[in-house]
Amino acid sequence: MSESAGRHEARQRVIDALCAPELAPIVDLVVWADEDGEPYAANHLGSVRFRYQGGAEVLSGTNPLGSEDPMAFLPYQQELANPSPRVSTENAYPLAWQRLRSFFADPERSPDLAIVHTPRHFFPDEGGHVGEHGSLDAIQSRAPLIMSGAGVKKMGYVDAFARLVDVGPTLAFLAGVPAMDLVDANGQGLDGRVLRDHLEPGGGQRRHVIGMLWDGAHCGDLLHLAETGELPGVARLIANGLALRGGAVAEFPSITLTNHTSILTGTGPGRHGVMGNVYFDRATGERVVPNDQSTWHLSADWLRPSARTIFEMVAKHAPGGDGTVRTASVDEAIDRGADYATMALIRESGESGADALDDALPDPTTSPYLRDAAYLEDSYFRWGVRVDDFGITQMSALFSNPGSAPLLTWWASVVTDCGHHGGGPRSDMARDALRQSDARLVTFLDHLDSIGLSDQVTILLTADHGFEGSDPEVIGSWKAALDATGIPYRDEGPGLVYLL
Repeated sequence: MSESAGRHEARQRVIDALCAPELAPIVDLVVWADEDGEPYAANHLGSVRFRYQGGAEVLSGTNPLGSEDPMAFLPYQQELANPSPRVSTENAYPLAWQRLRSFFADPERSPDLAIVHTPRHFFPDEGGHVGEHGSLDAIQSRAPLIMSGAGVKKMGYVDAFARLVDVGPTLAFLAGVPAMDLVDANGQGLDGRVLRDHLEPGGGQRRHVIGMLWDGAHCGDLLHLAETGELPGVARLIANGLALRGGAVAEFPSITLTNHTSILTGTGPGRHGVMGNVYFDRATGERVVPNDQSTWHLSADWLRPSARTIFEMVAKHAPGGDGTVRTASVDEAIDRGADYATMALIRESGESGADALDDALPDPTTSPYLRDAAYLEDSYFRWGVRVDDFGITQMSALFSNPGSAPLLTWWASVVTDCGHHGGGPRSDMARDALRQSDARLVTFLDHLDSIGLSDQVTILLTADHGFEGSDPEVIGSWKAALDATGIPYRDEGPGLVYLL
């Protein structure tokens, strides 16, 4: 038997083991790609091959997919009626072909197969939380997308969707990068596109552009709270621009570092090389963990050589070289090419990891944005408040006067991820995080007003993924099933399975 045939047989044995009916409560889908890169999915119901134009060809059993509609579970009341669907046939998996084809395109870092957790799977012993993301499904993959200000059409709420890989090209274009130069280091076009339908004519004219990421901000609840008056800053952005009801579809997996990188390079993981918050590199034999306090400041080191960040794209077309801050990256790991970068402060300190910033982070108990001090008992939430308060301080300094304001700024906030992990979507903790992030936004918008810069700024607000709530009764692991195959493997994440 050839090596290829042996590997195929081993993969199929693992897939069959994972699709056992007894694992159905925790295994939503198993996904993989063939030698030509065509993606497949299976579970206990049957197996399918995804098609480029949408739709899935049933290969065995019955179709395990409910839908591939990016606008599934809209209006928001439909999501509320069926939160965290119990079975895959009630769920939706938007743009599956495009996302999986990219995910399995890296010969050294892509796994042999990936296990998609069910929305309700609760696995705290392996890093799981009350609120979860990472899935191929619509709600965990739906990030908000709001555009506002100079060059943006005033359209209000729009029944449409985009992709997170569209965010970077759109920001770079708004900052003055010609469309023909929205390419990677090899001159190949990006996976994302400029969202021209939502821009005024002449949208590529240079202006101050600010991309804001509220990590893990739940799209449906964020828009709902904005409409009901509980997020006045977000509502102010939408009144001066638009919000897509369908948000922006994340790359798979709907994980932090994969999608921060996809946003800021305009490419999927198969091209930029960051397959998840943890993955395995066959070429080096190393386990890569970019999403950790000890490694965040080094995350850009794992980018493939062909990847270009939007900071690098803008720098090529913006005057500089005299100490001018053309581009700024605030509290963002993927910062390569930025003139100002928070992570550079860590790298320059000579200390290991984010602890180098500890003295600079404010006391969370005195935060003017904190609403409920009880949440500070959660160490992740406490850290998020500190980081985000430091973020607004950096933003105020960068925009201290119009003459020195950066051309392109990326501002990442984390407390929204903390609140959604800790309490799950729509929880008091998650909404507290959204409200305090909104309060920081209001402070910044008022600051722009005070320096007379508001009408010269374009703002795009998004996230890196969505969230669903797990069920404490839906527990378990697929480790025993993998072990029983007798096939050597690595399971990173967990969920990314590399056959050895």
